[in-house]
Amino acid sequence: MKNTDQPLENDKTSIQVIERMIGLLDALADYPDPVSLKELSAVTGLHPSTAHRILNDLVIKRFVDRAEPGTYRLGMRLLELGNIVKSRLNVREASLDFMRALHRKTHQTVNLSVRQGDEIVYIDRSFSERSGMQVVRAIGGRAPLHLTSTGKLFLSADDPKTVRAYATRTGLAGHNKNSITDLAKLERELSLVRARGYARDNEELELGVRCMAAGIRDDSGKLIAGLSISAPADRLQEEWITDLLSTVNEISAVLGHVPAPEGAEPAR
Repeated sequence: MKNTDQPLENDKTSIQVIERMIGLLDALADYPDPVSLKELSAVTGLHPSTAHRILNDLVIKRFVDRAEPGTYRLGMRLLELGNIVKSRLNVREASLDFMRALHRKTHQTVNLSVRQGDEIVYIDRSFSERSGMQVVRAIGGRAPLHLTSTGKLFLSADDPKTVRAYATRTGLAGHNKNSITDLAKLERELSLVRARGYARDNEELELGVRCMAAGIRDDSGKLIAGLSISAPADRLQEEWITDLLSTVNEISAVLGHVPAPEGAEPAR
């Protein structure tokens, strides 16, 4: 009689080997310096001979480097694959599902914007007609940095000299009575943005519309985009700040960002 259990046993063995490989790679990632076979065996729970055999296979494939006899570190092949993943990711693709989830939770417009010179450009949006707010900023639309919540995020990442140069170039032109058109007032506003970790637009771009925005960072910690919630002025809810910050942190993590230690200065 034919043994039908053999393929199943082979599958189990293959999965077990993969799990052990991943366990060793994760263990190596926890150490900044080369790690001994003895230490790796201890932290993974693998027998030294098993760990040694798997590590040798990983060395051959360049996923692991043998730093010196008996010690190991992560290999350059992982960096090569990581760069391939990074090159195929863009902030819009990384953000889309998270934007939709945030929209479902708030029932308000969620905007994804990037900086181009002295303006932000809207590159994606999740919204419904039932939000009760007319959407006047289409994808591809532009707005001045100092009049938008996302624009303030980018200005807050600039040094004071650069902010002053922006003010000189643009004249801090306003759209309505709520627009910030004074440099001193803008500088105070940017200080609040840095302290809070998010920015606001209190009907400064469009009367009747308020926004809150938080920044998306890449694997180098650089601010590359802003995610904002726009709502009728009387409907914007403070508790959405928590949801917004959680969402941008999730998107940033997808892009490879690791949060800086408490108290450290973020990359600009």
